[in-house]
Amino acid sequence: MTDRVIHLAISGTYSSGKSTTTEAVSVATGIPRTHAMTSREILLDLAPGKQVQELSAAELMALGLRRLEERIHNEALPGSFVSDGSVIHEWIYGEARMRVGINPGAGLLVKAVKNVAGLPVKRFYRDYMNAYGQITKARAKRIYDAYVHLPVEFEMKADGHRPVSEPFRKMSDDLLIETLEEMEIPYHVVGGTVTERVRRIVELFDLPLVMPLDEAVDIAQERVRRATEVLEADARHHSARRATSWRRRLAYALRY
Repeated sequence: MTDRVIHLAISGTYSSGKSTTTEAVSVATGIPRTHAMTSREILLDLAPGKQVQELSAAELMALGLRRLEERIHNEALPGSFVSDGSVIHEWIYGEARMRVGINPGAGLLVKAVKNVAGLPVKRFYRDYMNAYGQITKARAKRIYDAYVHLPVEFEMKADGHRPVSEPFRKMSDDLLIETLEEMEIPYHVVGGTVTERVRRIVELFDLPLVMPLDEAVDIAQERVRRATEVLEADARHHSARRATSWRRRLAYALRY
């Protein structure tokens, strides 16, 4: 069993526990964890001082492509891996935005303005997302042996950096399941506490253990907590430096 190579993707939408679960599986089994940088990390270089909800459609495409680049690079390394998310995730979020609006967490007025502003280019973005989806789904079928999908069981953290709504999160979750069915990749829906999830994943794929599950989960939760604190501290720093005038907010609302 230890000589078997497995490429496992942990799927789920915003605040479903992907990072903690993936980290715990990696710590418990010794299988390397792969991931892409978070949107907030990428924005420090891509669009310093901005939050995701302030990005234009073109900037959101660049963000998705940057994350796809990282995933492809990290997943090309030899040996087994367990992936935090997968190559289809950025496409899923882009596809959901095409359906509910570029900024799904905005108010009704901003959404209406965005919809009007985007009319001249929506056909292009629809064609782009269709092509993006074809490429990422084809790669997912080649690279992953199986998916583990984590259902929405936890409340979404209201930190101001997840520019989404609960309907958007539900739509993204439904789209993920629909896409897994379409791709015909083996997948399992695994819920419960982090420990229960990790135990079930280990059982499903007959993975080796290098330490007790409870210890692995404690280590994973502490690592994710520290990483989140660093990001949030940095995000607060950048947020404090941002102009918050009504002119700037209006400019973002009018741009698609």
